[in-house]
Amino acid sequence: MRTQSQDTDPRAEEIQIELLRKATVARRLSLAFSLSQTVIRMAQRAIRRQNADLSDQDILLRFVAIHYGQDLAERLDIDLRRRLQ
Repeated sequence: MRTQSQDTDPRAEEIQIELLRKATVARRLSLAFSLSQTVIRMAQRAIRRQNADLSDQDILLRFVAIHYGQDLAERLDIDLRRRLQ
């Protein structure tokens, strides 16, 4: 079998794939959500490292602009400001 990852031993990868195949749908969804959340946190930390002066809300808005577009980030900013009034 051809491996999917260059840095994982083929036997270890085979075990990982087998565990995923045997996992319930709920478990696979849980793993996917966890991975997504980890990636989002890592991206936000990278933004914070490059922009230490930004507030948490500004970090969120920058994240949204990068990943979903400036238009959505601007609309979110307007909505957040409206909610805080």
